Amino acid sequence: METTAAVPAPAELVAVVGPTAAGKSRLALDLAERLGGEIVNADAVALYRGMDIGSARTPPGQRRGIGHHQLDVLDVTEEASVAAYQRHARDDIGGIWGRGRQPLLVGGSGLYLRAVTDRIEFPGQDPAVRAKWAALGEARGGGFLHRELAARDPAAAGAIPPGNVRRLVRALEVIELTGRPFAARLPEPVAWRPVKLIGLTCELVELDRLIERRTEAMMRAGLLDEVAALARRGLRSGRTASRAIGYREGLAVLDGELTPEAAADQIALATKRLARRQLKWFRRDHRVRWLDAGAPDLLTRALAALSAE
Repeated sequence: METTAAVPAPAELVAVVGPTAAGKSRLALDLAERLGGEIVNADAVALYRGMDIGSARTPPGQRRGIGHHQLDVLDVTEEASVAAYQRHARDDIGGIWGRGRQPLLVGGSGLYLRAVTDRIEFPGQDPAVRAKWAALGEARGGGFLHRELAARDPAAAGAIPPGNVRRLVRALEVIELTGRPFAARLPEPVAWRPVKLIGLTCELVELDRLIERRTEAMMRAGLLDEVAALARRGLRSGRTASRAIGYREGLAVLDGELTPEAAADQIALATKRLARRQLKWFRRDHRVRWLDAGAPDLLTRALAALSAE
């Protein structure tokens, strides 16, 4: 029998975090039912309209009537912005609190989660400046950008490898706009509001098995058809959406560069690597209370963790 747990205090945020395929969405739905909550998505891929199968989002008919926010808010041609997400997600959370309900932030995109849970300020953007550095990166390579960054900000260059062109472009953009060094590493967590973080984990062998099963299910559900439909809507031109796991491999199938079978293998491998990066990211946060994702009494344990001091 499940124990009764105290509802989180007013204006206290609950986050469910962890690696992909661990069961965060299912636990979040169970918690929302018990706590009178609404869910705020913190998965960058699920922000995009039409990226349903590849993001493994909960279909509308399976959401148990629970409100979901920050889904389907971007077109695949748009570039995701952590700063914009921070504003919009916090607005949604404020609205949930205003309705006397409990917000649950759920997802595995670590920077997006921290953008909401912690006090982090993001420098502004200038599309022209960013385009300039991106063009130089395409023409002369990541090594050139890395040397440019090293000349302007050695500390940032030491933290960003030459192969990470996107971060190099962002660092050079920020330095040009602000005239200050680029903060390549996030500051220590300082909560925006009181927050309790529940993390789901399991043995890596089991997590890999879950990822393989989910990849197979995505392919059977029509992931390649979804990619083809999005390609007709401009997916290839979307700098963020086109690089998402499942979608870049799907585009390679459409272009004749991969067979569907090879694409499935690459999707599973890339997802396993992502899951390990997610675990590494969240394990650095001492606030996360880790639970066994396969525990038969997972909801009971999660409620107990939320009511503990």
